[in-house]
Amino acid sequence: MTKRPRKPSRPLLTDDAPVQSRRIRRRDPRQPELAFDPMPDRIEPCLAKLVSQPPAGDDWSYEIKWDGYRLAIHFETNRIRILTRGGHDWTHRFPSIVAAAQEMLPLSAILDGEAVVLDNQGRSDFGMLQNSLGGRGGKKPAGAAILYAFDLLYLDGHDLTGVECSSRRKLLEGMLTDDEGAIRFSHEIEADPETFLKAACQHGLEGIIAKHRDRPYRSGRTGDWLKIKCVESDAFVVVGYEPSTTDRGAVGSLVLAALRGSDYVHVGSVGTGFTRAVARELKQTLDLLKTRTPAIRLPGKQLVLTSPTLIAEIEYRGWTNDGSLRHASYKGLRDRQDNADIYRLA
Repeated sequence: MTKRPRKPSRPLLTDDAPVQSRRIRRRDPRQPELAFDPMPDRIEPCLAKLVSQPPAGDDWSYEIKWDGYRLAIHFETNRIRILTRGGHDWTHRFPSIVAAAQEMLPLSAILDGEAVVLDNQGRSDFGMLQNSLGGRGGKKPAGAAILYAFDLLYLDGHDLTGVECSSRRKLLEGMLTDDEGAIRFSHEIEADPETFLKAACQHGLEGIIAKHRDRPYRSGRTGDWLKIKCVESDAFVVVGYEPSTTDRGAVGSLVLAALRGSDYVHVGSVGTGFTRAVARELKQTLDLLKTRTPAIRLPGKQLVLTSPTLIAEIEYRGWTNDGSLRHASYKGLRDRQDNADIYRLA
């Protein structure tokens, strides 16, 4: 008796069906090599732990620390999704990255990287990125932004988070060969880590990142990735301002606070790093946030205290003995959707 012909199997990826976000069926134990891992809706990012010195040894790789917004790029069957570190959809805010990603379809993948805007010397500049997006809460698309991709978490039906870092990066490097496009590979720098850090600082970069070559991709701050900064830079809450003495429509300085437990603690002020136009914009925004129940109380100066809503990225050179930031300089406002880590005091 002649057997009826079998129906052709459906390809894993088609132009008319999105990649599933859950397991469709159990894997066949008779064919374990035919693995198919549904693409997850989101993967909690691996975060770098701050250390004072780079680790040494062949187990570690080193790359530039980019100063921008951490993003995950989801290449799905018929669309591109861009998610922030906190899981918010910012696809509409990075049209140049979306356009570059669409040229790579029907690839099915998740890339981990940092969106940046480069200055005329090729350095990432957080302030320029924020301005291109229209400032905090802005709705403008960042047409000048590019993505430096540094990890590959999923590829064509395979979950790569359990694969060692060195293998993930080799796969990623093979995918990204255009060093001039809107999606670029964040290259490993083969150099003595101390020499690399010194050179990064001399060229005005934020610092370097060290990654353990043999570790899987683990969400959270596990110590598999380390960051070593040239200059300290952290996120602090703006809890008020001191008016400018030379321009009535501008702020003279911002009053900053960090968290200790669930309480806000004053850590000083910042009066440099912003232009006159930015100082005026900050005053307009903060005047809408005035409050009679401030997060902190400071006697003395003529301060306008506001609700702890704005989060500012501040560059500084350490701490004074009384717990204030030394040589603080304003870099820009962080969007809460970026899930910025507010600095926590011990």
